[in-house]
Amino acid sequence: MTIETLTIRRPDDWHLHLRDGDMLRAVLPASASQYGRAIVMPNLKPPVTTVEAALAYRQRIRDALPGDSAFTPMMTCYLCDDTDPGEIRAGFECGAFAAAKLYPAGATTHSEYGVTSVDRTAGVLATMQDIGMPLLIHGESTDPAVDVFDREAAFLRTTLTQILTRYPRLKVVLEHITTEEAADFVMRDESGRLAATITPQHLMFNRNAMFTGGIRPHYYCLPVLKREQHRLALRRAATSGSHAFFLGTDSAPHDTDAKESACGCAGIFSAPIALQAYLTVFEEEQALHHFEKFASENGARFYGVPLNEGTVTFHRIPTRVTGSIDLPDGRRIQTFLAGETLPWTLA
Repeated sequence: MTIETLTIRRPDDWHLHLRDGDMLRAVLPASASQYGRAIVMPNLKPPVTTVEAALAYRQRIRDALPGDSAFTPMMTCYLCDDTDPGEIRAGFECGAFAAAKLYPAGATTHSEYGVTSVDRTAGVLATMQDIGMPLLIHGESTDPAVDVFDREAAFLRTTLTQILTRYPRLKVVLEHITTEEAADFVMRDESGRLAATITPQHLMFNRNAMFTGGIRPHYYCLPVLKREQHRLALRRAATSGSHAFFLGTDSAPHDTDAKESACGCAGIFSAPIALQAYLTVFEEEQALHHFEKFASENGARFYGVPLNEGTVTFHRIPTRVTGSIDLPDGRRIQTFLAGETLPWTLA
């Protein structure tokens, strides 16, 4: 029997880019109106590396929210080679940091300040293990000899295995996984300390999407879309009901000039439509009964925070995706699936 209406506990977005300034104010409503909380990425320029910077950024987000919004931004610390373990401990204990983010230097947008070697973060990771602070990882090798489509698998074999072995009590989220190897790696873990987020674009498209009819920059993200076998493996993992996988959109706004250029930026702005996209995937996989776990429960339990009290409701009414969001200076941010129609509307 076809379901016409679906109500779930209010979800959370466990991987979100909000940027700053006018862009923050433009994109924040899309997330704040749907999610109870979000893990906010720290890769601003300059990055969020201190308690003071995290508190200031959180206040700018709160100031941009409507007065009646209950949305909670959860801030993260951008790890560098010289990050002070004391700053990490102080930030986590006072609530300024919910987690710390490890970007391998040069792996993605604004990662130039990131970690050049895991050995340089030994003191930080030991501290995080002791205090129970989650480590969020952009899991790609930056070795120039490694093919761009193999960088995640290479990272699993080397860096991630090294981290998990050295720090056996450290909680780790492998962010925006894109490969069968990553899905299997997380699925095999029985410790309960390893989890992964999955984006809507990696569930819906393979790498052909970037080249259909020409170069399609609005399908370019990092990690890049992979082969069809990897997309199918991610769909199996996300819809399996496993507690180790949860919603993280990696919604990452760039204006169209930055995307449609000779050296286009990586990132897909999915916030306005991500929930309907995820729901479409779960229905196609005949796994609607697992959708609430993925969207609203698994992440909260991993982070050790209460489940949200409210609900959101979807109706089987086709939604045509709005093309873009306008910035005050005339620039535009194109929305994921712009011009396409999804079968669900969020009430």
